[in-house]
Amino acid sequence: MVYAIPLIIFMDDVSGNVLKQWNKHHAIYISNANLPCEMLEKEFFVRFVTSSPHTAPMELMRAMKESICVAAESGIVVWDCKDNQEVMLIPYALFVTGDNPMQAEECSHAGLNCNYYCRTCEVGGMKEYKESEAGYNSIFNSGNTRMPEETSNVIRQQFETAILSGASEKVKNSMSSTGICDMASASILNTLLELGKKLRKRIAGSLALPENEVRIALEKEFEQLLQGRRLDDAINPLLRMHVLLGIVKYFWGQTVFLLEKSKLLHLFQNRLETVNKDALNSPCLNADYICHYKGSLISKHFKSLAQVMPFLIYNLVPLMVLDGWTVMGELVVLVCHMKMAKLTQKI
Repeated sequence: MVYAIPLIIFMDDVSGNVLKQWNKHHAIYISNANLPCEMLEKEFFVRFVTSSPHTAPMELMRAMKESICVAAESGIVVWDCKDNQEVMLIPYALFVTGDNPMQAEECSHAGLNCNYYCRTCEVGGMKEYKESEAGYNSIFNSGNTRMPEETSNVIRQQFETAILSGASEKVKNSMSSTGICDMASASILNTLLELGKKLRKRIAGSLALPENEVRIALEKEFEQLLQGRRLDDAINPLLRMHVLLGIVKYFWGQTVFLLEKSKLLHLFQNRLETVNKDALNSPCLNADYICHYKGSLISKHFKSLAQVMPFLIYNLVPLMVLDGWTVMGELVVLVCHMKMAKLTQKI
């Protein structure tokens, strides 16, 4: 047997002293999200991972991420005392918890005081806009969802800007206009900005260095600061952390691949548009949206798709793929019924 183990990861700053004097440490703990809620609160099930008064939070998280990825790749063989047999565990990060400042850092976000103050979406704007009628009303609506790839791209652009003339102001404007500030690589970025100012500063009685020589010096310093790593290895490790997806999402991705390869996605979209949605547990079948944003769907879309896919792809995909969707459709309905039954018992 192989079991997927979802992990709740908690990181925050705590005091390392028993006395009242504050001695700041950053600590990481984990919990098994498969446990019942009443068990998750018990001290025994909150497991200490690491702590340091010197290491930056995202450096601790980098080690945590690497440890989880190695364990997920090879699996962990343990003894199941209930079934009296060896089983394999595949751990994965379900979500990372913490207070607002810590979660902002974990998302490479500048925090609640910046113009675009939401770490989840791009809601917000400059002060003048937010004080206008349209801007004020926009605050109460969700903005475009922030995606890890887009956040990483902005961080890379900030480093590309760091070697240009007037870099400090340009990087500051980038952080202000996007709300993205990566603390994991902040020391490298700040070193480049300060060095650029120093190299471009004209000393009395001498000429400033030519711009091309300044850039060469900054690029050389950048390589030394990375210490042989790529830039992607220096920025927020959580932006490139693999997430164990649900089986429906994996099947959806593979099915879309087969439909596109056979040039049948348009036919699938037409069928999805006309399917009867009245009996679905979670009717969310905007065909145009689902097919256009096929790589960015969320749970409500998958709940609906799992119940109708066999009727849409019965002659478009191999039989083994169709059988898989049939089993998943039955499973989703059973899970929904079980949840309703438990809810009814509580009431």
